[in-house]
Amino acid sequence: MKLRPARGAVLAFDFGEKRIGVAVGELELAIPHALTVIAAEDNDRRFAAIAALIAEWRPVLLVVGIAAHADGTIHESGRLARRFGQRLHGRFGIAVDYVDERLTSHAAETALRDGGVRADKRAALLDAAAAAEILRTWFATTQKNTV
Repeated sequence: MKLRPARGAVLAFDFGEKRIGVAVGELELAIPHALTVIAAEDNDRRFAAIAALIAEWRPVLLVVGIAAHADGTIHESGRLARRFGQRLHGRFGIAVDYVDERLTSHAAETALRDGGVRADKRAALLDAAAAAEILRTWFATTQKNTV
């Protein structure tokens, strides 16, 4: 069982090779908010965008969604996401936690549709909404593990 700080911002990432969705939430409130989508193709620009978000939000923790198959084994994209999380920790020195992201894109799509977001706008928002679902899952599974 991992313990987490009781206060501070958390940034969550829905890692993809083309886009990275980002969400933010405050530990005390445990309410995630879709923040942005990083669409830069090269790592230097991706990490520069992440560095700007870290400077702005000053998170105490980073959360990365890990894709898994229905049987729980990690998908190849999940391995890439774990490597991304390790790189985040190495570059920024902030603890990284991981959460199973199965069904988060589906939940994000449903939430956007139910929220009245038009179909032509949903695609641009989907990755950030999926990051918010990842963070929602993380909050729900760690509520009792505070220090």
